[in-house]
Amino acid sequence: MLATLSPKLRRAALAAALLALCLAPSADARGRDPNLPHPADPYADPKNDPYNPLGYIASNTLTGVALGLILSVALVQTFSMFKWGAWWMLAMVIGEYTFALGIASRIGLNKNPESQGIYIIEYLFVVLSPCAFIAADYIFLGRLARHLRSGKHLFISPNRITLVFVLSDVTTFLIQAAGGGVSIGSTTQAGAETGSHIFLAGLVIQLLSFVAFTGVFIVFVLRVRRHEPQEWAADADKPWYRDWRVLIPCLALSCTGIIIRSLYRVVELSQGFTGPIAQNEAFFYGLDTLPLWVAFSVFAPFWPGRFIPPLPKGGERPLEDAEAKQSPVQDRPSEEKDKAEDGHVHSQESPSL
Repeated sequence: MLATLSPKLRRAALAAALLALCLAPSADARGRDPNLPHPADPYADPKNDPYNPLGYIASNTLTGVALGLILSVALVQTFSMFKWGAWWMLAMVIGEYTFALGIASRIGLNKNPESQGIYIIEYLFVVLSPCAFIAADYIFLGRLARHLRSGKHLFISPNRITLVFVLSDVTTFLIQAAGGGVSIGSTTQAGAETGSHIFLAGLVIQLLSFVAFTGVFIVFVLRVRRHEPQEWAADADKPWYRDWRVLIPCLALSCTGIIIRSLYRVVELSQGFTGPIAQNEAFFYGLDTLPLWVAFSVFAPFWPGRFIPPLPKGGERPLEDAEAKQSPVQDRPSEEKDKAEDGHVHSQESPSL
């Protein structure tokens, strides 16, 4: 994701990541009393273990399945980037590898369920990696609009849509980091709840921002279909899996998966770090990991680089590309008309016998 940002945005994102590393919610932030003794067997009753940040023992079977699915998509998309290009989707691929790292760290939590350090790594990469998927969707829509020469149908210009929404993500992420810092630094229950509310506010704003982006995407598709029939049907003579319009349901599924995951995180935090949703592994995989996997894996068989060529120096696909197919058909009648007019002129100029 950092590779796709300007230097200023890159520095802001790195600063946010460092804040998250320092302020990531830990077991202490979840109401643990440091004076409580450790249980003799951490596997006996993980739900009531004050030192277990998950509230359960992570399943190695589920972790292995999820890790295999995520890495398989990451490898396929890495190959696709080298074969078909679209390096502007690099944020998504990087996010897949970091997400896989977060999931893999759950194996460590299975062996040492009370490890605060492993939990911070797991939480950091699992919670922050979706930011890369979101950024990739932002960049993708801008590229698609420029490829179709239809940026006028976006509420925000293609050159600014990535900047606006990524800045929104960075801002909401910093709010979440601040909330985590207040929770960890507080010595009272009221202070911890205040930090939790700040963290929740950041999640809600992030969700609203992405819902707004999804609305921009839907309106854009409807406008292109209505006002740009030539661009809409540019690949109508190709099989459906080579038609650029197949990218529309791909991005729609991606947005849906991210929204489901965001709603899950909002509801989870609204119940607190020790709520029933936060301490349920089935909810974690069913409402977080699976929707996110759908959000990025949908692009594996329909890699955008197969449909959207690199931009020319001007920033948009030239008009000649779109008119190339029609030019021979349009020129032929005009040539025949010119020949007919020439013949008519010669017939008038020839002397009568």
